[in-house]
Amino acid sequence: MRVNLRMFLRKGRCSIAGLIIIAVTLGSAKAVAADWPQLLGPRADGTSSETGLLSAWPSGGPKVIWKKQIGTGYSAPSIRDGHLVLFHRIANEQIVEALDAKTAKPVWRHASPTHYRDPFGYNNGPRCTPLLTEKHCYTFGAEGVLLCLNVKTGKPVWQRKTAEEFQVTEAFFGVGASPVIEGDLLIVMVGGQPNSTIVAFDKDTGKTVWQSAGRDTWQSKPAIGWPGEPLVRWQGTEKLASYATPTLATIHGKRTLLSLTRQGLVSMDPKTGNVNFSRWFRARVNESVNAANPIVSGNQVFCSAAYYSVGSFLLDIAEDGKSFNEIWSTNKRRKVNRRLEPVLGIHWTTPILHDGHLYAFSGRDEPDAHFRCVELESGRIKWSRDERWQKRGSKQPNVYGRGSAVMADGRLFVLGEGGLLGLFAVNAEKPVELGRHQVPELRYPCWAAPILSDKRMVIRSEDYLICFDVAK
Repeated sequence: MRVNLRMFLRKGRCSIAGLIIIAVTLGSAKAVAADWPQLLGPRADGTSSETGLLSAWPSGGPKVIWKKQIGTGYSAPSIRDGHLVLFHRIANEQIVEALDAKTAKPVWRHASPTHYRDPFGYNNGPRCTPLLTEKHCYTFGAEGVLLCLNVKTGKPVWQRKTAEEFQVTEAFFGVGASPVIEGDLLIVMVGGQPNSTIVAFDKDTGKTVWQSAGRDTWQSKPAIGWPGEPLVRWQGTEKLASYATPTLATIHGKRTLLSLTRQGLVSMDPKTGNVNFSRWFRARVNESVNAANPIVSGNQVFCSAAYYSVGSFLLDIAEDGKSFNEIWSTNKRRKVNRRLEPVLGIHWTTPILHDGHLYAFSGRDEPDAHFRCVELESGRIKWSRDERWQKRGSKQPNVYGRGSAVMADGRLFVLGEGGLLGLFAVNAEKPVELGRHQVPELRYPCWAAPILSDKRMVIRSEDYLICFDVAK
């Protein structure tokens, strides 16, 4: 958008105050479009307001602006004010590193020791995405070290060792839920016993403000979806944290914190931590996880998980915010037809919601992956693409397998876990693939979602960071 300010002044169409409003509006719009300061972008929903992006991949894929070999991890980078912040691990150090977003030249670097070892043989790097504000950079390491740095210099401001301080039972794959900001609070899924699943810290000092959810939330409550099971009996050794980042939303005019924890969905008042309601949602088998963030649409909330066909549900939250009506769920449908597959069984990616439809990769493992569009209100599958590897364990790049997507300018920018970069139209009637490009440097597993900033797309694998030009 271009504005001829001299013309407006000359013709008497704009006062000085009006000019200020125009300048602030244009500046804000640019900032929103250029920054990707947290997990899933400026609105924390995987969407961007940027326009003027490629409508198809050129021959050989989009142009590479820069690429960089990096340390291990599954953490997506973040961008704010022209700086890209990467959280990764090299040898026995976890490193928070700021780079010039346009050139990848180093700006600052902060390293600290880490001794995390993944018990299942996955990589030992951090999983959580940096959260960037005007003053601070927040990171949450695989071992549970919550760190606040000065975003301009990288110098430490405060630190909390949550695993030591909150009686955290060790998670399966390390810490994986990224922090979120609400006002003066930094809200974190800590997973501490007995009632510290979610903890709010003062964002400037790191002091604990409130802690909530856990034993008192689930004790003696019914385990919905577990037919014939007794009420929940709290043992005090349960894993509490999941890998789903909490979602903040305004529902019926009230700010609400929705967290898909290890046990299920918890709705809370973000100011106080008081629990509004809870809904049990997890696989019966202990070796299982919840990892996709809750999706909010108006007064409704959607959740999904992949392990052992636990499936999905959609709730309509009551006006008082204290109760809900279940619109549909996998569990309800199985009572009618046990052979029905889950509408969406999402392992670790978060769906894109657009015009009442969810776009997401469904499937726990590579051999059962599908890319789907689902009507939110009904749970009806509108279309489904088979993205399974042709041979179990082959990890061939000609399909996406499971993947992640972000949406901008009417298109879905998709990264398959084998490094296949795709472009799709946002179309609820049929899948329309506009381009695909196997990135030579990338290999399985690529589990961090792409990020978009100022017409540049940045993607990462376990050991490569690549920036593409996606300007039209």
